[in-house]
Amino acid sequence: MSSEKPGGDMTENNTRIILEVAKAVGAHLELSDVLAALTSTLKPVVNFDLIGIAILEGELLRVQSIHIEGFERGVGESTGSLMERYVTEIDDPLKFPVSEHPVCETMKSGQPFICADLESRRRFLHDDICLNHGFRSYVSMPLAKQGGPFGSIEFLSREKGSYTAEQVQLLRGVSDMVSLAVANALAYEEIKGLKDQLQVENLMLQDEIVQRSNYEEIVGSSASLRRLIASIEKVAPTDTTVLINGETGTGKELVAHAIHRRSPRAGRALIKVNLAALPKELIASELFGHEKGAFTGAMQQRAGRFEAANGGTLFLDEIGELSPEMQVALLRVLQEKEFERIGGNKTIKTDVRVIAATNKDLQREVAEGRFRMDLYYRLSVFPLRVPPLRERADDIPVLVDYFASRLAARTGKRVRQVERSSLETMQAYSWPGNIRELQNVIERCVILADNEVLRLEPGMLLSGYQQPGARPAAPEKSSGMRAEIEAVLRETRGRVAGPQGAAVRLGVPVTTLESRIRKLKINKHEFHRN
Repeated sequence: MSSEKPGGDMTENNTRIILEVAKAVGAHLELSDVLAALTSTLKPVVNFDLIGIAILEGELLRVQSIHIEGFERGVGESTGSLMERYVTEIDDPLKFPVSEHPVCETMKSGQPFICADLESRRRFLHDDICLNHGFRSYVSMPLAKQGGPFGSIEFLSREKGSYTAEQVQLLRGVSDMVSLAVANALAYEEIKGLKDQLQVENLMLQDEIVQRSNYEEIVGSSASLRRLIASIEKVAPTDTTVLINGETGTGKELVAHAIHRRSPRAGRALIKVNLAALPKELIASELFGHEKGAFTGAMQQRAGRFEAANGGTLFLDEIGELSPEMQVALLRVLQEKEFERIGGNKTIKTDVRVIAATNKDLQREVAEGRFRMDLYYRLSVFPLRVPPLRERADDIPVLVDYFASRLAARTGKRVRQVERSSLETMQAYSWPGNIRELQNVIERCVILADNEVLRLEPGMLLSGYQQPGARPAAPEKSSGMRAEIEAVLRETRGRVAGPQGAAVRLGVPVTTLESRIRKLKINKHEFHRN
Protein backbone atom coordinates (compact mmCIF):
# COMPACT_ATOMS: atom_id res chain seq x y z
CA MET A 1 0.00 0.00 0.00
CA SER A 2 2.80 2.39 -1.00
CA SER A 3 2.58 5.61 -3.01
CA GLU A 4 3.64 3.68 -6.10
CA LYS A 5 0.61 1.49 -5.89
CA PRO A 6 -2.52 2.03 -8.05
CA GLY A 7 -3.93 5.50 -7.86
CA GLY A 8 -1.02 7.85 -8.74
CA ASP A 9 -1.60 11.36 -7.40
CA MET A 10 -4.51 10.72 -5.07
CA THR A 11 -5.02 14.32 -3.89
CA GLU A 12 -7.10 15.28 -6.93
CA ASN A 13 -9.22 12.16 -6.68
CA ASN A 14 -9.85 12.05 -2.94
CA THR A 15 -13.12 13.98 -2.99
CA ARG A 16 -14.46 11.99 -5.94
CA ILE A 17 -13.50 8.66 -4.37
CA ILE A 18 -15.03 9.55 -1.00
CA LEU A 19 -18.27 10.50 -2.75
CA GLU A 20 -18.24 7.19 -4.62
CA VAL A 21 -17.65 5.35 -1.35
CA ALA A 22 -20.50 7.23 0.32
CA LYS A 23 -22.82 6.32 -2.56
CA ALA A 24 -21.71 2.67 -2.61
CA VAL A 25 -21.85 1.91 1.10
CA GLY A 26 -24.96 4.00 1.67
CA ALA A 27 -26.94 1.71 -0.60
CA HIS A 28 -26.65 -1.26 1.77
CA LEU A 29 -27.87 -2.19 5.23
CA GLU A 30 -26.10 -5.52 5.74
CA LEU A 31 -22.49 -5.10 6.94
CA SER A 32 -21.18 -7.80 4.61
CA ASP A 33 -22.71 -5.89 1.68
CA VAL A 34 -21.20 -2.62 2.96
CA LEU A 35 -17.71 -4.18 2.96
CA ALA A 36 -18.20 -5.71 -0.47
CA ALA A 37 -19.23 -2.30 -1.86
CA LEU A 38 -16.29 -0.62 -0.11
CA THR A 39 -13.89 -3.17 -1.57
CA SER A 40 -15.11 -2.75 -5.15
CA THR A 41 -14.86 1.06 -4.85
CA LEU A 42 -11.43 1.30 -3.22
CA LYS A 43 -9.66 -1.63 -4.90
CA PRO A 44 -8.74 0.35 -8.05
CA VAL A 45 -6.92 3.03 -6.02
CA VAL A 46 -5.70 1.35 -2.82
CA ASN A 47 -3.86 -1.92 -2.37
CA PHE A 48 -5.28 -4.11 0.41
CA ASP A 49 -6.21 -7.75 0.96
CA LEU A 50 -8.55 -7.59 3.94
CA ILE A 51 -11.03 -5.14 5.41
CA GLY A 52 -12.28 -5.71 8.93
CA ILE A 53 -14.92 -4.01 11.06
CA ALA A 54 -14.70 -4.41 14.85
CA ILE A 55 -17.05 -3.03 17.51
CA LEU A 56 -16.24 -2.08 21.10
CA GLU A 57 -17.95 -4.09 23.85
CA GLY A 58 -16.59 -2.80 27.14
CA GLU A 59 -13.01 -4.00 27.49
CA LEU A 60 -13.29 -6.22 24.43
CA LEU A 61 -13.30 -5.53 20.71
CA ARG A 62 -15.56 -7.88 18.75
CA VAL A 63 -15.00 -8.55 15.06
CA GLN A 64 -18.32 -7.77 13.42
CA SER A 65 -17.58 -8.42 9.74
CA ILE A 66 -14.60 -9.08 7.47
CA HIS A 67 -13.85 -9.28 3.76
CA ILE A 68 -10.77 -11.32 2.79
CA GLU A 69 -9.49 -11.29 -0.78
CA GLY A 70 -9.09 -14.86 -2.06
CA PHE A 71 -10.88 -16.35 0.96
CA GLU A 72 -14.51 -16.48 -0.01
CA ARG A 73 -17.35 -16.62 2.46
CA GLY A 74 -19.52 -19.70 2.01
CA VAL A 75 -23.19 -19.36 1.13
CA GLY A 76 -24.95 -18.27 4.31
CA GLU A 77 -21.69 -18.42 6.29
CA SER A 78 -21.51 -16.14 9.31
CA THR A 79 -18.56 -13.94 10.23
CA GLY A 80 -17.95 -16.21 13.20
CA SER A 81 -17.67 -19.30 11.00
CA LEU A 82 -15.40 -17.49 8.54
CA MET A 83 -13.12 -16.28 11.33
CA GLU A 84 -13.06 -19.74 12.86
CA ARG A 85 -11.78 -21.16 9.57
CA TYR A 86 -9.26 -18.36 9.19
CA VAL A 87 -7.95 -17.57 12.66
CA THR A 88 -6.80 -20.30 15.06
CA GLU A 89 -4.35 -18.53 17.39
CA ILE A 90 -6.83 -17.24 19.97
CA ASP A 91 -9.59 -18.96 21.93
CA ASP A 92 -12.28 -16.71 20.53
CA PRO A 93 -11.33 -15.32 17.09
CA LEU A 94 -14.20 -12.87 17.26
CA LYS A 95 -12.89 -11.00 20.30
CA PHE A 96 -9.71 -9.16 21.30
CA PRO A 97 -8.90 -7.43 24.56
CA VAL A 98 -8.81 -3.72 23.68
CA SER A 99 -5.24 -3.54 25.04
CA GLU A 100 -4.13 -6.17 22.49
CA HIS A 101 -5.43 -4.28 19.47
CA PRO A 102 -4.40 -0.95 17.84
CA VAL A 103 -7.87 0.36 18.67
CA CYS A 104 -6.48 1.26 22.11
CA GLU A 105 -4.33 3.90 20.36
CA THR A 106 -6.98 5.17 17.94
CA MET A 107 -9.38 5.62 20.85
CA LYS A 108 -6.90 7.83 22.69
CA SER A 109 -5.83 9.99 19.77
CA GLY A 110 -8.76 9.79 17.37
CA GLN A 111 -6.09 9.34 14.66
CA PRO A 112 -5.21 6.40 12.40
CA PHE A 113 -2.69 3.86 13.66
CA ILE A 114 -0.24 2.79 10.94
CA CYS A 115 2.05 -0.21 10.89
CA ALA A 116 4.17 -0.17 7.71
CA ASP A 117 6.10 -3.40 8.36
CA LEU A 118 4.89 -6.11 10.71
CA GLU A 119 8.15 -8.04 10.37
CA SER A 120 10.11 -5.30 12.07
CA ARG A 121 7.43 -3.79 14.31
CA ARG A 122 4.85 -5.75 16.26
CA ARG A 123 3.20 -4.33 19.34
CA PHE A 124 -0.07 -6.18 19.88
CA LEU A 125 -1.37 -9.75 19.86
CA HIS A 126 -3.35 -8.54 16.86
CA ASP A 127 -0.05 -7.85 15.04
CA ASP A 128 1.31 -11.37 15.62
CA ILE A 129 -1.86 -12.93 14.26
CA CYS A 130 -1.82 -10.69 11.20
CA LEU A 131 1.84 -11.56 10.44
CA ASN A 132 1.20 -15.28 10.94
CA HIS A 133 -1.45 -15.07 8.22
CA GLY A 134 0.82 -13.38 5.73
CA PHE A 135 -0.04 -9.72 6.24
CA ARG A 136 2.84 -7.22 6.31
CA SER A 137 1.18 -3.87 6.95
CA TYR A 138 -2.07 -2.26 8.02
CA VAL A 139 -3.88 0.96 8.78
CA SER A 140 -6.39 0.98 11.66
CA MET A 141 -8.92 3.81 11.58
CA PRO A 142 -11.36 4.76 14.35
CA LEU A 143 -15.08 4.44 13.80
CA ALA A 144 -16.90 7.21 15.63
CA LYS A 145 -20.34 8.68 16.05
CA GLN A 146 -21.87 11.21 18.39
CA GLY A 147 -20.67 10.24 21.82
CA GLY A 148 -17.24 9.04 20.72
CA PRO A 149 -15.52 6.01 19.15
CA PHE A 150 -17.43 2.74 18.88
CA GLY A 151 -15.01 0.56 16.92
CA SER A 152 -12.44 0.41 14.17
CA ILE A 153 -12.01 -0.31 10.47
CA GLU A 154 -8.79 -1.91 9.27
CA PHE A 155 -7.14 -2.21 5.88
CA LEU A 156 -4.53 -5.01 5.81
CA SER A 157 -2.06 -5.71 3.02
CA ARG A 158 0.21 -8.66 2.28
CA GLU A 159 2.92 -6.17 1.25
CA LYS A 160 4.92 -3.62 3.21
CA GLY A 161 3.40 -0.17 3.16
CA SER A 162 4.70 3.38 2.97
CA TYR A 163 1.71 5.59 3.57
CA THR A 164 1.64 9.13 2.24
CA ALA A 165 -0.40 11.93 3.81
CA GLU A 166 -2.77 11.82 0.82
CA GLN A 167 -3.42 8.10 1.28
CA VAL A 168 -4.06 8.45 4.98
CA GLN A 169 -6.33 11.44 4.36
CA LEU A 170 -8.34 9.42 1.85
CA LEU A 171 -8.77 6.54 4.29
CA ARG A 172 -9.76 8.95 7.05
CA GLY A 173 -12.47 10.34 4.82
CA VAL A 174 -13.54 6.82 3.97
CA SER A 175 -13.71 5.90 7.67
CA ASP A 176 -16.07 8.82 8.28
CA MET A 177 -18.42 7.47 5.62
CA VAL A 178 -18.06 3.89 6.88
CA SER A 179 -18.78 4.99 10.47
CA LEU A 180 -22.21 6.18 9.37
CA ALA A 181 -22.83 3.06 7.27
CA VAL A 182 -21.73 0.74 10.09
CA ALA A 183 -23.89 2.57 12.64
CA ASN A 184 -26.87 2.21 10.29
CA ALA A 185 -26.09 -1.46 9.69
CA LEU A 186 -25.81 -2.16 13.42
CA ALA A 187 -29.12 -0.41 14.03
CA TYR A 188 -30.65 -2.46 11.21
CA GLU A 189 -29.28 -5.69 12.73
CA GLU A 190 -30.72 -4.76 16.12
CA ILE A 191 -34.13 -3.98 14.63
CA LYS A 192 -34.02 -7.16 12.57
CA GLY A 193 -33.07 -9.14 15.67
CA LEU A 194 -35.97 -7.65 17.63
CA LYS A 195 -38.33 -8.37 14.74
CA ASP A 196 -37.10 -11.96 14.54
CA GLN A 197 -37.52 -12.35 18.28
CA LEU A 198 -41.06 -11.02 18.10
CA GLN A 199 -41.85 -13.48 15.32
CA VAL A 200 -40.41 -16.32 17.40
CA GLU A 201 -42.37 -15.16 20.44
CA ASN A 202 -45.58 -15.00 18.39
CA LEU A 203 -45.05 -18.53 17.11
CA MET A 204 -44.29 -19.75 20.62
CA LEU A 205 -47.35 -17.99 22.01
CA GLN A 206 -49.58 -19.47 19.31
CA ASP A 207 -48.17 -22.89 20.10
CA GLU A 208 -48.68 -22.22 23.81
CA ILE A 209 -52.33 -21.27 23.26
CA VAL A 210 -52.92 -24.51 21.37
CA GLN A 211 -51.20 -26.60 24.04
CA ARG A 212 -52.70 -24.88 27.06
CA SER A 213 -54.87 -27.13 29.21
CA ASN A 214 -58.59 -26.56 29.32
CA TYR A 215 -58.55 -25.17 32.84
CA GLU A 216 -57.24 -21.62 32.98
CA GLU A 217 -57.79 -20.64 36.62
CA ILE A 218 -56.72 -22.09 39.93
CA VAL A 219 -60.04 -23.28 41.35
CA GLY A 220 -60.68 -24.17 44.97
CA SER A 221 -60.40 -22.91 48.53
CA SER A 222 -58.90 -25.78 50.49
CA ALA A 223 -56.22 -24.98 53.07
CA SER A 224 -53.45 -26.60 51.00
CA LEU A 225 -54.46 -24.60 47.91
CA ARG A 226 -54.64 -21.34 49.88
CA ARG A 227 -51.08 -21.94 51.10
CA LEU A 228 -49.92 -22.49 47.52
CA ILE A 229 -51.61 -19.29 46.30
CA ALA A 230 -50.05 -17.31 49.14
CA SER A 231 -46.60 -18.55 48.12
CA ILE A 232 -47.29 -17.65 44.47
CA GLU A 233 -48.21 -14.10 45.49
CA LYS A 234 -44.94 -13.74 47.41
CA VAL A 235 -42.56 -15.08 44.78
CA ALA A 236 -44.25 -13.80 41.59
CA PRO A 237 -43.06 -10.14 41.82
CA THR A 238 -39.43 -11.23 42.20
CA ASP A 239 -37.00 -12.61 39.60
CA THR A 240 -36.27 -15.68 41.73
CA THR A 241 -35.95 -19.10 40.11
CA VAL A 242 -38.85 -21.35 41.13
CA LEU A 243 -39.00 -25.14 41.29
CA ILE A 244 -42.54 -26.56 41.19
CA ASN A 245 -42.96 -30.10 42.45
CA GLY A 246 -46.12 -32.12 42.11
CA GLU A 247 -47.63 -35.31 40.78
CA THR A 248 -48.71 -35.67 37.16
CA GLY A 249 -51.93 -33.79 36.48
CA THR A 250 -51.84 -31.50 39.53
CA GLY A 251 -51.52 -28.31 37.48
CA LYS A 252 -47.82 -27.40 37.66
CA GLU A 253 -48.01 -25.55 34.35
CA LEU A 254 -51.00 -23.62 35.65
CA VAL A 255 -48.91 -22.48 38.63
CA ALA A 256 -46.13 -21.35 36.27
CA HIS A 257 -48.64 -19.27 34.30
CA ALA A 258 -49.95 -17.73 37.53
CA ILE A 259 -46.41 -16.73 38.58
CA HIS A 260 -45.65 -15.23 35.18
CA ARG A 261 -48.93 -13.28 34.97
CA ARG A 262 -48.24 -11.68 38.36
CA SER A 263 -44.60 -10.83 37.60
CA PRO A 264 -42.99 -7.71 36.06
CA ARG A 265 -42.32 -9.90 33.00
CA ALA A 266 -46.03 -10.45 32.31
CA GLY A 267 -45.84 -8.23 29.21
CA ARG A 268 -43.37 -10.62 27.55
CA ALA A 269 -43.68 -14.25 26.56
CA LEU A 270 -43.91 -17.29 28.78
CA ILE A 271 -42.16 -19.99 26.77
CA LYS A 272 -42.76 -23.62 27.67
CA VAL A 273 -40.47 -26.59 27.01
CA ASN A 274 -41.57 -30.11 27.96
CA LEU A 275 -38.20 -31.80 28.30
CA ALA A 276 -39.70 -35.28 28.60
CA ALA A 277 -41.42 -34.91 25.23
CA LEU A 278 -38.21 -34.10 23.33
CA PRO A 279 -35.64 -36.60 21.99
CA LYS A 280 -32.55 -36.20 24.18
CA GLU A 281 -30.35 -35.40 21.18
CA LEU A 282 -32.55 -32.40 20.26
CA ILE A 283 -32.87 -30.77 23.69
CA ALA A 284 -29.72 -28.64 23.31
CA SER A 285 -30.91 -27.29 19.96
CA GLU A 286 -34.39 -26.66 21.34
CA LEU A 287 -33.07 -24.68 24.31
CA PHE A 288 -30.13 -22.85 22.74
CA GLY A 289 -30.87 -22.87 19.01
CA HIS A 290 -28.46 -23.83 16.25
CA GLU A 291 -26.58 -22.39 13.30
CA LYS A 292 -27.17 -23.50 9.74
CA GLY A 293 -25.25 -26.71 9.07
CA ALA A 294 -24.55 -27.36 12.76
CA PHE A 295 -25.75 -30.94 12.33
CA THR A 296 -27.51 -33.11 9.77
CA GLY A 297 -30.90 -31.58 9.07
CA ALA A 298 -29.99 -28.08 10.31
CA MET A 299 -30.98 -26.39 7.03
CA GLN A 300 -31.19 -22.89 8.49
CA GLN A 301 -30.34 -20.90 11.58
CA ARG A 302 -32.85 -21.36 14.39
CA ALA A 303 -33.31 -19.40 17.60
CA GLY A 304 -33.75 -21.48 20.74
CA ARG A 305 -36.21 -21.11 23.59
CA PHE A 306 -33.78 -19.08 25.72
CA GLU A 307 -33.64 -16.48 22.94
CA ALA A 308 -37.41 -16.54 22.45
CA ALA A 309 -37.97 -16.05 26.19
CA ASN A 310 -35.51 -13.14 26.50
CA GLY A 311 -37.09 -10.56 28.78
CA GLY A 312 -39.78 -13.05 29.76
CA THR A 313 -40.11 -16.40 31.50
CA LEU A 314 -38.95 -19.88 30.48
CA PHE A 315 -40.92 -22.80 31.90
CA LEU A 316 -38.88 -26.03 31.88
CA ASP A 317 -41.32 -28.85 32.52
CA GLU A 318 -40.07 -32.30 33.60
CA ILE A 319 -36.65 -30.91 34.55
CA GLY A 320 -35.76 -34.23 36.15
CA GLU A 321 -35.46 -35.80 32.68
CA LEU A 322 -32.34 -33.79 31.71
CA SER A 323 -29.22 -35.78 30.86
CA PRO A 324 -26.03 -35.08 32.85
CA GLU A 325 -24.56 -33.19 29.89
CA MET A 326 -27.58 -30.93 29.57
CA GLN A 327 -27.62 -30.38 33.32
CA VAL A 328 -24.12 -28.88 32.99
CA ALA A 329 -25.20 -26.70 30.05
CA LEU A 330 -28.28 -25.42 31.89
CA LEU A 331 -26.26 -24.69 35.02
CA ARG A 332 -23.88 -22.55 32.99
CA VAL A 333 -26.73 -20.48 31.52
CA LEU A 334 -28.29 -19.97 34.95
CA GLN A 335 -24.95 -18.87 36.42
CA GLU A 336 -23.51 -16.77 33.59
CA LYS A 337 -26.68 -15.59 31.82
CA GLU A 338 -25.17 -16.39 28.41
CA PHE A 339 -24.89 -19.25 25.91
CA GLU A 340 -23.95 -20.09 22.32
CA ARG A 341 -26.13 -21.66 19.64
CA ILE A 342 -25.18 -25.20 18.64
CA GLY A 343 -22.50 -24.92 15.95
CA GLY A 344 -21.87 -21.22 16.68
CA ASN A 345 -19.33 -19.27 18.69
CA LYS A 346 -21.20 -16.00 19.20
CA THR A 347 -22.01 -15.49 22.87
CA ILE A 348 -25.67 -14.56 23.34
CA LYS A 349 -26.74 -12.78 26.51
CA THR A 350 -30.05 -13.81 28.02
CA ASP A 351 -32.38 -12.15 30.50
CA VAL A 352 -34.77 -14.94 31.38
CA ARG A 353 -36.58 -16.00 34.53
CA VAL A 354 -36.59 -19.78 34.81
CA ILE A 355 -39.44 -21.73 36.35
CA ALA A 356 -38.83 -25.48 36.46
CA ALA A 357 -41.22 -28.30 37.29
CA THR A 358 -40.93 -31.99 38.05
CA ASN A 359 -42.94 -34.91 39.35
CA LYS A 360 -39.77 -36.54 40.67
CA ASP A 361 -38.20 -36.28 44.10
CA LEU A 362 -35.12 -34.31 43.02
CA GLN A 363 -33.51 -34.57 46.44
CA ARG A 364 -33.61 -38.32 46.05
CA GLU A 365 -32.32 -37.99 42.48
CA VAL A 366 -29.39 -35.94 43.82
CA ALA A 367 -28.66 -38.48 46.57
CA GLU A 368 -28.61 -41.31 44.02
CA GLY A 369 -26.33 -39.39 41.64
CA ARG A 370 -28.80 -38.79 38.80
CA PHE A 371 -29.17 -35.03 39.28
CA ARG A 372 -26.46 -32.45 39.97
CA MET A 373 -26.57 -31.01 43.45
CA ASP A 374 -25.38 -27.55 42.29
CA LEU A 375 -28.11 -27.41 39.64
CA TYR A 376 -30.73 -28.54 42.16
CA TYR A 377 -29.84 -25.72 44.55
CA ARG A 378 -29.74 -23.23 41.68
CA LEU A 379 -33.26 -24.24 40.60
CA SER A 380 -34.86 -24.64 44.01
CA VAL A 381 -34.24 -21.14 45.32
CA PHE A 382 -38.00 -21.00 45.95
CA PRO A 383 -39.60 -24.47 45.92
CA LEU A 384 -43.36 -24.86 45.55
CA ARG A 385 -45.35 -28.04 46.12
CA VAL A 386 -48.64 -28.46 44.26
CA PRO A 387 -50.90 -30.66 46.41
CA PRO A 388 -52.46 -33.75 44.80
CA LEU A 389 -56.22 -33.81 44.43
CA ARG A 390 -56.61 -36.45 47.16
CA GLU A 391 -55.38 -33.76 49.61
CA ARG A 392 -57.99 -31.32 48.27
CA ALA A 393 -61.21 -33.31 48.71
CA ASP A 394 -63.00 -30.13 49.80
CA ASP A 395 -62.27 -28.61 46.39
CA ILE A 396 -63.82 -31.45 44.37
CA PRO A 397 -67.43 -30.13 44.37
CA VAL A 398 -66.24 -26.72 43.16
CA LEU A 399 -64.01 -28.29 40.51
CA VAL A 400 -66.82 -30.57 39.31
CA ASP A 401 -69.17 -27.59 38.92
CA TYR A 402 -66.45 -25.61 37.15
CA PHE A 403 -65.63 -28.31 34.61
CA ALA A 404 -69.24 -29.37 34.13
CA SER A 405 -70.47 -25.86 33.31
CA ARG A 406 -67.63 -25.21 30.87
CA LEU A 407 -67.84 -28.56 29.12
CA ALA A 408 -71.62 -28.49 28.98
CA ALA A 409 -71.56 -25.09 27.29
CA ARG A 410 -69.08 -26.41 24.75
CA THR A 411 -71.26 -29.40 23.88
CA GLY A 412 -74.52 -27.46 23.91
CA LYS A 413 -75.86 -29.27 26.95
CA ARG A 414 -77.15 -27.94 30.25
CA VAL A 415 -76.08 -29.41 33.58
CA ARG A 416 -78.00 -28.09 36.59
CA GLN A 417 -76.87 -30.46 39.33
CA VAL A 418 -74.54 -33.33 40.23
CA GLU A 419 -75.92 -36.59 41.56
CA ARG A 420 -75.18 -36.79 45.29
CA SER A 421 -73.91 -40.39 45.27
CA SER A 422 -71.65 -39.62 42.30
CA LEU A 423 -70.18 -36.60 44.09
CA GLU A 424 -69.57 -38.66 47.24
CA THR A 425 -67.84 -41.32 45.15
CA MET A 426 -65.61 -38.70 43.55
CA GLN A 427 -64.69 -37.22 46.92
CA ALA A 428 -63.77 -40.67 48.26
CA TYR A 429 -61.68 -41.56 45.18
CA SER A 430 -57.88 -41.10 45.32
CA TRP A 431 -57.53 -39.53 41.80
CA PRO A 432 -54.17 -40.95 40.64
CA GLY A 433 -54.34 -38.68 37.60
CA ASN A 434 -55.31 -35.69 39.76
CA ILE A 435 -57.12 -32.72 38.20
CA ARG A 436 -56.41 -33.91 34.67
CA GLU A 437 -58.17 -37.19 35.43
CA LEU A 438 -61.08 -35.37 37.08
CA GLN A 439 -61.49 -33.13 34.03
CA ASN A 440 -61.55 -36.14 31.69
CA VAL A 441 -64.09 -37.98 33.84
CA ILE A 442 -66.39 -34.95 33.95
CA GLU A 443 -66.10 -34.53 30.19
CA ARG A 444 -67.20 -38.12 29.72
CA CYS A 445 -70.08 -37.62 32.18
CA VAL A 446 -71.26 -34.55 30.26
CA ILE A 447 -71.13 -36.37 26.94
CA LEU A 448 -73.16 -39.30 28.32
CA ALA A 449 -75.66 -37.17 30.25
CA ASP A 450 -79.24 -37.61 28.99
CA ASN A 451 -80.73 -34.91 31.20
CA GLU A 452 -79.62 -32.02 33.40
CA VAL A 453 -78.16 -34.26 36.11
CA LEU A 454 -74.50 -35.24 35.92
CA ARG A 455 -73.69 -38.71 37.24
CA LEU A 456 -70.88 -41.23 37.17
CA GLU A 457 -71.42 -44.33 35.08
CA PRO A 458 -70.08 -47.74 36.17
CA GLY A 459 -66.42 -48.27 35.37
CA MET A 460 -65.57 -44.59 34.92
CA LEU A 461 -63.09 -44.60 37.80
CA LEU A 462 -60.04 -46.85 38.00
CA SER A 463 -61.37 -48.69 41.04
CA GLY A 464 -58.36 -51.00 41.19
CA TYR A 465 -55.83 -48.17 41.45
CA GLN A 466 -53.70 -48.31 44.59
CA GLN A 467 -51.62 -45.48 46.01
CA PRO A 468 -47.95 -46.19 46.83
CA GLY A 469 -47.76 -48.20 50.06
CA ALA A 470 -51.42 -49.21 49.96
CA ARG A 471 -52.50 -52.84 50.24
CA PRO A 472 -52.96 -54.55 46.85
CA ALA A 473 -56.48 -54.65 45.51
CA ALA A 474 -58.31 -57.92 45.57
CA PRO A 475 -57.93 -59.82 42.27
CA GLU A 476 -61.62 -59.71 41.46
CA LYS A 477 -61.59 -55.88 41.42
CA SER A 478 -59.37 -55.80 38.36
CA SER A 479 -62.30 -56.73 36.13
CA GLY A 480 -63.82 -53.28 36.42
CA MET A 481 -60.54 -51.71 35.64
CA ARG A 482 -60.08 -53.99 32.61
CA ALA A 483 -63.48 -53.04 31.27
CA GLU A 484 -62.74 -49.33 31.71
CA ILE A 485 -59.39 -49.55 29.92
CA GLU A 486 -60.80 -51.64 27.07
CA ALA A 487 -63.69 -49.21 26.64
CA VAL A 488 -61.34 -46.27 26.29
CA LEU A 489 -58.96 -48.20 23.99
CA ARG A 490 -61.96 -48.96 21.80
CA GLU A 491 -62.71 -45.22 21.60
CA THR A 492 -59.08 -44.35 20.75
CA ARG A 493 -58.62 -47.32 18.37
CA GLY A 494 -55.84 -48.71 20.51
CA ARG A 495 -53.87 -45.49 20.82
CA VAL A 496 -52.36 -45.05 24.31
CA ALA A 497 -50.15 -41.94 24.04
CA GLY A 498 -50.76 -38.53 22.48
CA PRO A 499 -53.37 -35.81 22.99
CA GLN A 500 -56.20 -38.13 21.87
CA GLY A 501 -54.75 -41.26 23.47
CA ALA A 502 -56.23 -43.45 26.18
CA ALA A 503 -53.79 -42.24 28.86
CA VAL A 504 -55.02 -38.66 28.53
CA ARG A 505 -58.66 -39.72 28.59
CA LEU A 506 -58.11 -41.82 31.70
CA GLY A 507 -56.00 -39.09 33.31
CA VAL A 508 -52.99 -41.32 34.07
CA PRO A 509 -49.35 -41.31 32.86
CA VAL A 510 -48.66 -43.28 29.69
CA THR A 511 -46.18 -45.52 31.53
CA THR A 512 -48.78 -46.34 34.21
CA LEU A 513 -51.41 -47.27 31.65
CA GLU A 514 -48.98 -49.37 29.60
CA SER A 515 -48.04 -51.24 32.78
CA ARG A 516 -51.68 -51.96 33.59
CA ILE A 517 -52.37 -53.09 30.02
CA ARG A 518 -49.53 -55.61 30.30
CA LYS A 519 -50.61 -56.70 33.78
CA LEU A 520 -54.19 -57.26 32.65
CA LYS A 521 -52.96 -58.94 29.44
CA ILE A 522 -54.99 -56.63 27.23
CA ASN A 523 -54.12 -56.77 23.53
CA LYS A 524 -54.32 -53.09 22.60
CA HIS A 525 -53.57 -53.87 18.96
CA GLU A 526 -56.88 -55.62 18.45
CA PHE A 527 -58.63 -52.28 18.87
CA HIS A 528 -56.84 -50.83 15.80
CA ARG A 529 -59.32 -52.63 13.59
CA ASN A 530 -62.42 -51.41 15.38
